Amino acid sequence: MLKLAKTSLLAVAVMATSVVASDILVTVNGKNVTKQDAEQFVAAAQPNAHFSQLDKAQQNMIKQRLVEKILFTELAKKEGVENDAEFKAAIAKIKEELLVNVWMKKQLDGTLVSDSEAKEFYEKNKEKFKQPESVTASHILFKVEKGSSAEKDAAAKKKAEAVIKELKSLKGDALKVKFTELAKTKSEGPSAPKGGKLGTFTKAQMVPEFSTAAWTLKDGSVTLAPVKTQFGYHVIYLEKKNPAIALPYDAVKGRIIASLKQKQFSVKIAEMAKELKSKAKIVDASQEAAPAK
Repeated sequence: MLKLAKTSLLAVAVMATSVVASDILVTVNGKNVTKQDAEQFVAAAQPNAHFSQLDKAQQNMIKQRLVEKILFTELAKKEGVENDAEFKAAIAKIKEELLVNVWMKKQLDGTLVSDSEAKEFYEKNKEKFKQPESVTASHILFKVEKGSSAEKDAAAKKKAEAVIKELKSLKGDALKVKFTELAKTKSEGPSAPKGGKLGTFTKAQMVPEFSTAAWTLKDGSVTLAPVKTQFGYHVIYLEKKNPAIALPYDAVKGRIIASLKQKQFSVKIAEMAKELKSKAKIVDASQEAAPAK
């Protein structure tokens, strides 16, 4: 039994090592550069970007920057920069800032909001927690590239008008079926294979011209004139409007607790700062009396 346990532990250790090894991108003078290092480097430059999503050329560039960072660090140590007064002063400053940041985080983490407090806030502010009005719609797009000639613009508009002419006399299911068919065969947008379906969206999720036109339609109708946006000319079919609805407490509980926690934290820090200032000896040089002439 003991032998089996040792074997299992060894297997786990080997597996753990292999996982770590698979994360290594390059080794420089015995120091590993990992995928995690690369992700942090990319995130610092562009918060929403990810190393894994970059193309090979970009990934190689990031790896080279990280290799250079290791080599420059080694060179700086070799030249004794760690003993420079300037370096020591910078480290002391960073240490002070880090000290305050960690302390602040501890204060925030120690701020507690009960479920009953959050629930009470929700009940008093239900109007703030609504899923906005949305629509479910499809479109047929005839592209007009930026800077296109007036002739190309007119041609795209004419195509849209021809589609509207085919649709405007139809109603109900006949309209929906015909619209889907035309979207698949004529639309120049990426949603064409799906019959032009855009799904459900709010006003803010589409360009203003498109949203304005969509929101003026009645359920089961199409625009009777082409809608011009930066992408070209659209023919829009509105399947249905979805009214704004109140979000249930469980859906917004986390957001409410985080907000109340932040408010309590801010009050707590302000009170602590006031108390500490009242006990401290603070000399404001700008408020000192000017020397007598």
